[in-house]
Amino acid sequence: MALNNNHHLSNSLSLFLLSFILATLITSSQGDQRVWQDRYPFIQRASLFSSSESYGGEKEYDYIVVGGGTAGCPLAATLSQNYSVLLLERGGVPFANINVSFLSNFHITLADTSASSASQFFVSTDGVFNARARVLGGGTSINAGFYTRASTRYVKKAGWDAKLVNESYPWVEKQIVHEPIFEPWQRVVRDSLVEVGIAPNNGFTYDHLYGTKVGGTIFDKYGRRHTAAELLASANAENLDVLIHARVQKIIFDTTGLKPRAVGVHFKDENGAQHVAHISKRRRSEVIVACGAIGSPQLLLLSGIGPKADLEKLNISVVHDNKFVGKHMSDNPLNSIFVPFNRPVNQSLIETVGITKKGVYIEASSGFSQSPDSIHCHHGVASAEIGQLSTIPPKRRTQEAIEAFKRNKKDLPHEAFHGGFILEKIAYPKSKGQLVLNNTNVDDNPIVTFNYFSHPKDLRQCVKGIRIVKKLLRSKPFLNFTKGNKQTVEKLLNMSITANINMIPRHTNDTKSLKQFCKDTVISIWHYHGGCHVGHVVNKDYEVIGVHRLRVIDGSTFHESPGTNPQATVMMLGRYMGVKILRDRLGRSAGL
Repeated sequence: MALNNNHHLSNSLSLFLLSFILATLITSSQGDQRVWQDRYPFIQRASLFSSSESYGGEKEYDYIVVGGGTAGCPLAATLSQNYSVLLLERGGVPFANINVSFLSNFHITLADTSASSASQFFVSTDGVFNARARVLGGGTSINAGFYTRASTRYVKKAGWDAKLVNESYPWVEKQIVHEPIFEPWQRVVRDSLVEVGIAPNNGFTYDHLYGTKVGGTIFDKYGRRHTAAELLASANAENLDVLIHARVQKIIFDTTGLKPRAVGVHFKDENGAQHVAHISKRRRSEVIVACGAIGSPQLLLLSGIGPKADLEKLNISVVHDNKFVGKHMSDNPLNSIFVPFNRPVNQSLIETVGITKKGVYIEASSGFSQSPDSIHCHHGVASAEIGQLSTIPPKRRTQEAIEAFKRNKKDLPHEAFHGGFILEKIAYPKSKGQLVLNNTNVDDNPIVTFNYFSHPKDLRQCVKGIRIVKKLLRSKPFLNFTKGNKQTVEKLLNMSITANINMIPRHTNDTKSLKQFCKDTVISIWHYHGGCHVGHVVNKDYEVIGVHRLRVIDGSTFHESPGTNPQATVMMLGRYMGVKILRDRLGRSAGL
């Protein structure tokens, strides 16, 4: 494709990046239920829950896990080997829906804004589009599928038992992780990374190694997604109950002792009916929160654990005053450059990554949004009617703006979708933000601020990353593949600037100032973390400080995002802590 068609390309870039940022694959419990229910007989709708045993008396659980996501599924499966577990998931199941299950459909079903969507769209106060999972399997049901472990440095810094870590990763990998097919675009990016000095070529590996590597994927050779929900197949079915569409409203505490003690949870089913589930009165029974970096601090706040003044403003009874809940949130800022091709290219999500010593990671994707349907059909959240404009205050949603957006979408040439993306991500951002409640409705998003690039080091690292990308664009393997020339780099940067990828105002000097380019084109790849940090909200065993029988086990406890992409380590942590809890209770008799 000729590079002088910048207007059309920038609009195609807008649509793809919105799909890449927001695209989450709509999930429900529809489809052939008999297929997945035969394998997962313990999964049922929340409305079928009964707290009474058939012989009379209230049913209690040794563990209630809130959040059937990336950490919650392996955690519940592990704990069920020896104890009774209730797993509560606010969304549906990821099974029997082709837009969830297949890589080829990743770009088609953009985030649905309805209450039944697998993804809950939100915009941070920074003006960056984002999403949180609302489906069994959590982020593994809606993400780009890349699987890579944390570094040995990260494991040591976290204080984890390295032996148990190295047992827990393979437990996940044997069940749902695969080697990617390794598409031509990914091969070109790999060779270009090595040529510009991101060496050595480490080949295919799960390990976090400096240089260039090909990582694992949760998509198999047929392009089918395998989520953390499938780890539930390893559970003891006799000991596990999983409720979908169970929206936990708050944690219940007994406050009569010296310390508040978690005793159960309030939740609503899909019909809005209220339910209560209790943990056993046995000494080590617990409620474990695994709702993710947005949901976990939100649930603690709604349950009365957080800054006293903030809770009192919303008339929430204070259970424990902790000023750190929801604080020091981080998101790894990502900037992307679109590379158009003059021919179709195979679809690929993240497969190749360059792990630099400059504090940035370089990744790539290709070939999405090529079909005529994806150009001319209704685009969900990315559509002019309900999508990007829905994030703009109503007074600014003029009919002229809507019609212009629709015209731009409809007029895109088919060839504009032949291309790839090079993604540059800050590894360990210093910029910190916060999460505060918007209201007392758990279904509504809290107010989240990440303060992207507020720390000068993050901006310096982004500039270094973009300079690496510019070298890639001029490398021999890259030019051989794209048939381009070295003078096109500024045009490629300009396409990314003009795309409507966030709500941040653009500046005229974006291509001249890489710092301004970083700030104006920042997007999210959903690697946000923090809000329930170890040492501030939970202790080293992930027990919530100041209360009994309550833990938080998920990415909200991380000070840094592990590896180049966190899902491997979040799943590992679920398995790791499940085994650790069982061994602490049972010793060798745990059998794990």
